[in-house]
Amino acid sequence: MAAPGMSIPADLRKRILFTLGILAVYRLGVHVPVPGVDANVMLAFFQQQASGGIFGMFNTFTGGALERFSVFALGIMPYISASIIFQLLQTAVPYLEQLKKEGEPGRKKINQYTRYATLVLAIVQGYAMASFLAQADHQGVPLVTTRAFGPGLSFHLVTIVTLMAGTCFVMWLGEQITERGIGNGTSLIIFTGIAAGVPSGAIRMWQMVNSGELNPLLAFGIVAAMVAIIGVIVFLEVGQRRIPIQYSQRAPTREGMAQSQQSHLPMKINFSNVIPPIFASSLLMFPATMGQFIQNPTLKTLADTLNPTHPIYNLLFVGLIVFFCFFYTEIVFNPTEVSDNLKKYGGFIPGIRAGKSTADYIKKVLDRLTVAGAAYLSLVCVLPTILQNQFKVPFYFGGTSLLILVGVALDTSQQIQSHLLTARYEGMLKGVKLKSRRVQY
Repeated sequence: MAAPGMSIPADLRKRILFTLGILAVYRLGVHVPVPGVDANVMLAFFQQQASGGIFGMFNTFTGGALERFSVFALGIMPYISASIIFQLLQTAVPYLEQLKKEGEPGRKKINQYTRYATLVLAIVQGYAMASFLAQADHQGVPLVTTRAFGPGLSFHLVTIVTLMAGTCFVMWLGEQITERGIGNGTSLIIFTGIAAGVPSGAIRMWQMVNSGELNPLLAFGIVAAMVAIIGVIVFLEVGQRRIPIQYSQRAPTREGMAQSQQSHLPMKINFSNVIPPIFASSLLMFPATMGQFIQNPTLKTLADTLNPTHPIYNLLFVGLIVFFCFFYTEIVFNPTEVSDNLKKYGGFIPGIRAGKSTADYIKKVLDRLTVAGAAYLSLVCVLPTILQNQFKVPFYFGGTSLLILVGVALDTSQQIQSHLLTARYEGMLKGVKLKSRRVQY
């Protein structure tokens, strides 16, 4: 945040307020139910069903929108799934690969295709949920209490259109935050949903301890584990491997030797931040939720297999985290380009020849850091779920949620610091220019 005595620039203040306003709109939409559904019965039904498993994870990521079955029940997940699909296709489809190389126009075209894919995924998931709602009940009370739209096609159509529109609106809110606010819009929406469940989770834990439903020592252990995980996340998220860089200056010194400046190339331990867990969770949630809502034996078996407490789910989750760590790093960081820039500006790594040798060295360091980062992400995301299953904790507690909370908060804080530093340097430059004009006068 701003240093003591340093005011927040007007542009940054406007961005922060805009971001908070958009997130407030999102939280209001979470409480707007889908037409024709009894919100109270739906809440009681999902609280019974979603204490753990895939429902608990999905409900956590949507900030309680699923258990209320609001217009934002699908959340941002269809958009994330579509983004993953097109990022993977860019490496396999020549047309999309060419669009990627075209720069900004190509990126806009790919984003347009991503939005179309989001609509398709939202329609598929919306149909599955509508089919489930039309037949489900809670203790004999049907979830769909009104037949104003009819029990058949009309109710399905209204539900699909409502959920699809909600997903599109959430997608638009995320894009507005990214363009006009502060931080990554998609990550902040997920962050807001998870953070909204923290107070109610703490209250529920306290009630369970008072009623004897939860052992006080186990509750203390859960809180201690959360604090420890947060500490590990903060420590490793800010951790860096600094590769020494030297720059030779052409201007000679008094002794006739070329002067050199020392610097470093910072490389984060977790270069991909919270992207791999979000992508991995989104990919596994889609077939799991479809299996829960569609009454089909094969899909039901798939849904049971993709339960967060199932060993196969955890193996797939770890595998996808490792894959997306390397995939995302490969996309956003090019060692050859970094090596060429160092050579262009007279920089070199001591003991490493410029050019291909430098690129190979950076790639070697990057691969080792990515392995370490993938192992750290896997442990943080999977270990709490395994402990939850071992101790039979009666509510969802996942390391993925803690990782997203801490990771997004750190990333947003760094962006705010960057804006503050930029404003500070601009103010210094204006002061120097003003002083120069006064001297000339």
